[in-house]
Amino acid sequence: MSEVGGMKISVLASGSTGNCTYIETAQHKILVDAGLSGKKLAGLMASIGKDIGEVDSLFVTHEHSDHRKSVGILARRYDLNVYANQGTWDAMAPKIGAVPTEKKNLFAPDITLSMGDIDVESFSVSHDAAEPQFYAFHSGGKSFVILTDTGYVSEHVEGTIRNADAYLMECNHDVEMLRMGSYSWPLKQRILSDTGHLSNEDGADVLMDVLGNNTKRIFLGHRSQENNMKSLAHLTVSSIMADHDFGVNHDFQILDTEPEKASELMTL
Repeated sequence: MSEVGGMKISVLASGSTGNCTYIETAQHKILVDAGLSGKKLAGLMASIGKDIGEVDSLFVTHEHSDHRKSVGILARRYDLNVYANQGTWDAMAPKIGAVPTEKKNLFAPDITLSMGDIDVESFSVSHDAAEPQFYAFHSGGKSFVILTDTGYVSEHVEGTIRNADAYLMECNHDVEMLRMGSYSWPLKQRILSDTGHLSNEDGADVLMDVLGNNTKRIFLGHRSQENNMKSLAHLTVSSIMADHDFGVNHDFQILDTEPEKASELMTL
């Protein structure tokens, strides 16, 4: 394993319009999802001083466009190893173009993949995609969990992701903004369902169940452009957690993410 504190992370983009996260260890440079154009992702990487051409692995969570838009392009252009489960491969194959067979890697749910100085743990979530799964990354005694695009979080998943050093947690919508907004009723029902998305309140509830003494950073992710506001998501989560005696801004930081602006590259 790498030295303690060796894992670096940046949320390159998070939101309904596109998602991508960068993770780096001494041996690996990894992307999770590629939901924006290759050109935009290359620019976001450059904004944190990194070259997208040095990325070696891409983990895909599910086939929705805001997570897989440039998967095929990046795989072909930069010779990446791409990891996804069978359901996701089958669902996204017609949409991403050819990926060299030797670069296609099957990664089933509830498995830990060891890659030198980093272990990647997969877990299933409840979302209206073919076989959605997210990931926990472990390196040098540190861990980082990505969990967006789920309608609820099971006890099994909570057990898998408990006490990580950092989280990227879904806070997709404010329930009242969604209910009063312009979306069709079927779409509202989909978002609010058990296979939809976590609200700000839901995200706070999950965080209170899983964070522990190791947890120092919480990124609020996958914010809806239509049914949420950055300030509202931050205030809602902070207030709920503070009301339950969690040490907001003392024991841990709550950090915002942007749809097309990378967060600072930080070492866990």
